[in-house]
Amino acid sequence: MTDLGCRVTLGRTGIQVSRLGVGAAYGVSTRACLRAFDAGVNYFYWGSTRTVEMGLALREIARHSRDQLVVVMQTYARRGLGARWSVERGLRTLGLDQVDILLLGWHDDPPRESLVEVASRLREQGRARFVAISSHVRPRFQAYVASGVFDVLHVRYNAAHRGAETDVFPCLPPEGGPGIVTYTNTRWGDLLAPKHMPAGVSPPSATDCYRFALTNPHVHVALCGPKNDQEMDAALATLKSGPLDERELARMHRIGDHVHGIRSLMAVLS
Repeated sequence: MTDLGCRVTLGRTGIQVSRLGVGAAYGVSTRACLRAFDAGVNYFYWGSTRTVEMGLALREIARHSRDQLVVVMQTYARRGLGARWSVERGLRTLGLDQVDILLLGWHDDPPRESLVEVASRLREQGRARFVAISSHVRPRFQAYVASGVFDVLHVRYNAAHRGAETDVFPCLPPEGGPGIVTYTNTRWGDLLAPKHMPAGVSPPSATDCYRFALTNPHVHVALCGPKNDQEMDAALATLKSGPLDERELARMHRIGDHVHGIRSLMAVLS
């Protein structure tokens, strides 16, 4: 994984995906989504917020390039019937017969058996090609990997939160494992803020943060959540770069440790 502009296989799914993914949550425009697709991005996370803007872009792209498009649809439903309703409604909105990845969102506790059964049934029925899960409690992923149910994992990972390196990545099988997608790559912007930097250190760019995640050999896709064209441009620059070298990686570790320390102290004092 040396050229971040090249697509890779998303774990055992066999899907070819761009190293950068785009999420809808912060209001990315239809125009910016179309521009991202033209630049090589094909992993679109219509997730926490199913925005009209990204929905319009996905409908347009699907009309001429459905086979190149990877649509990730998230549901926060905790029961099977709710998940099925969520998926069917989303497919109608996008004008699609099938979602590529159905993401069961934010399961810090194991999902109900009925929810997993419905998700698996949607996969068997062809309404979802693959099933994914996300969690903020990293040790949960050990059981999620062992279950064999989940084809893709959405994992929080950035320079300030590197726990996946000990809690998640070591439990992945050497072959045939799930695809790995990282989110909160800028730690909600904290890693970009000058006020959070160590003395004498300039903040990294958003591109640096995405490159940090993608430098890890276990990571297939890093998600970005641009609010405007400028942030989209910064994210797309990732595709024209490569992984961090040792010096750059050491710098990101230093910044990440400092940011993590600040937030830990604030939590203690609050």
